[in-house]
Amino acid sequence: MQQLRLERNIGTLLESAAKKFGDKTVLIVDHQNISLSFLELNARVNQFANALSDSGIEAGDHVGVMLPNCVEFPCIWLALARMGAVMVPLNVRYQAFDLEYVLRDSDAVGLIIHSALLPIYRKIPTDSHKIKHLLQIGEEGDTPSLKQLADNKPDTFQPAESTLDDLMNIQYTSGTTGFAKGVMTTHEYWLSCGATAASFGFTGEDMLLAMSPFYYMDPQWELIMALTSGGAMVMAEKISAENFLGCLKKYPVTISWGSESLLYLPPFTEEDNISLKRILLSAFPKDLHQQFEEHFNVIAREVYGMTEIGAGSAVAVEDTHMVGSGSVGKPVVNREFRIIDEAGNDLPCGEVGELLVRGPGILKGYYNKPEATKKAFFEGYFRTGDLFRCDENGDYYFVGRIKDMIRRMGDNISAEEVEKVLKSHPKVLEAAVIGVPDAKRDEEVKAYIIPAPGESPESIPPGEIVEYCLERIAKFKVPRYIDYRTDFPRSTSDKIQKHKLIEEQEDLTRDCFDRFAAR
Repeated sequence: MQQLRLERNIGTLLESAAKKFGDKTVLIVDHQNISLSFLELNARVNQFANALSDSGIEAGDHVGVMLPNCVEFPCIWLALARMGAVMVPLNVRYQAFDLEYVLRDSDAVGLIIHSALLPIYRKIPTDSHKIKHLLQIGEEGDTPSLKQLADNKPDTFQPAESTLDDLMNIQYTSGTTGFAKGVMTTHEYWLSCGATAASFGFTGEDMLLAMSPFYYMDPQWELIMALTSGGAMVMAEKISAENFLGCLKKYPVTISWGSESLLYLPPFTEEDNISLKRILLSAFPKDLHQQFEEHFNVIAREVYGMTEIGAGSAVAVEDTHMVGSGSVGKPVVNREFRIIDEAGNDLPCGEVGELLVRGPGILKGYYNKPEATKKAFFEGYFRTGDLFRCDENGDYYFVGRIKDMIRRMGDNISAEEVEKVLKSHPKVLEAAVIGVPDAKRDEEVKAYIIPAPGESPESIPPGEIVEYCLERIAKFKVPRYIDYRTDFPRSTSDKIQKHKLIEEQEDLTRDCFDRFAAR
C-alpha cells in the first residue's frame, strides 16, 4: 500500500499553498460573486482565527458550524484548523430535535450559525447543551457577527502545532443505531483525501465545481485538493442542474460531479464554450454511463467513498473498458480492501460479502461511542456495512447495503430514527420505514404505519403524520410515501421483515400517499 507525503497539518498546508501559488485563484463563490487567491484566502482565514480566538474559542474546543454555502464557511473551517479546534458541521435542514441531539452529543462549546437559523437554535433548552460562545453570520442582530469581528482583525496568526493525528472534525452520519454518530476525522484524514484526489490527475490547471453543501465531506476535501495541487474550486449555492450549467458557462470548470438528473439538460454546443473534461460519478446507473459520456462529451468515472474512510476506490481515466460495467474501480493509493463473509472469512473473487477497508487517515472512531467504535472494526479494518464483490482483475463492485439506511441525494437517513419519531405519535402503534428507488434522488423515504387501537387512516391522515415529523426531524428525513397496514410480515423472533414488504409490490410508490403529489 503506497503512502502519500503530507503536510504537518491543514494549517501548514494553507501557509505553504499561499507561498507557493500566491495570487492565483483558489476559491470562487458563485452566488456571492466572490473570488479569493491563495494569499487572500490565507489572510482571511487568519482574520477569522483571530476573531474566534478573541471570542473565547481555544485549541481543542468543539465548535458547531451551521451555515449554508457561503465564503465564510471554508474560511471558518480552515481557521479552526489553524487554531487546533474541532469543527462539528451541522446540516442547515436540522430542526430543533436534530440540532439539540448533535450539540449535546458532540460536547460543542461554540456555535457559529446563520442568522436565519437562530430561531431553530432558540427552541432548544439552554440546559441541554454546553454552548457558551454563540456567533452568527448573516443579518445583524443581537448575536455577535463573526464576519464583522474578523474584518477588524490582523491577517496574521500564530497557529497551533497540530499533528496529523489531532482531531479536526466530528462529522455526523446516520447509522443503524437510530441516531447519527459523530465520525472523528483527523488532519491526516483530510490531507489524505485531498492528496489522493489530486494524485488522480487534478492539477494546477484544473477547476472543480462543488455544488454539495460544505457541511458534507466532499467540498471540504475538494478544497484541500485545490490547496494541494494549486487548482481552484467553484462553490455553488446548491445542487441543481441550473447551477451546474450556469457555472460551466461562467467559469473554466474542468471537473465536476455528475448525476442521472443532468441528462435532462441539452448536450453542450461549441457556442456554450464549456471546458469540462471529467465527471465523477457515485452509484450511477451503469446502463446510462456510456450515454452520459456521449451526451456531455466527457470522461465519466465511478468512485467510492464514505464519511468514515474518505476516498476508497476509483476507476482510472484510462480504463475506458470499464464504462458501463458498474465497477467502482480499484482501491486508491493508501487504501486496502478485504471482502469477508458473516463468519469473518475472506471470500474469493466473485463472491459477495462485506467490504472492509484500512489505511492511514480513516476515522479514529465514533465520538463518545466506544461500543459502536469497537463493532466498527475487525482485525484493524473498518467494516463498511456495504456488500461488495471483486473480479479477477482486482476491480470492485458495490452490490448493496447491510445497514438499514436510506440514501437520499447524498444524505444518509437512518430508517430507525424515522421509525422512532413515527412511533412516538400517540395514534401510531408501529411503523416500518424503507427506501424506495427514485430516479432524481437515488432513494425516497416510505413509511408503513399501523394505527393504534381505536385509530384508523382517517383519524390519523397522512398530512398529520407529515406535520408531526416536520416538527421533529429535518425535512429530508420526513417520509414522502405513507402506506397503512394492519400487520407486518414477521420473523420467528417477531422482527419486521422489511424485505417481504418490498417484495409485495413491484412498484412501491403505487396506491399510497405521496406528499409531493399532494402539494
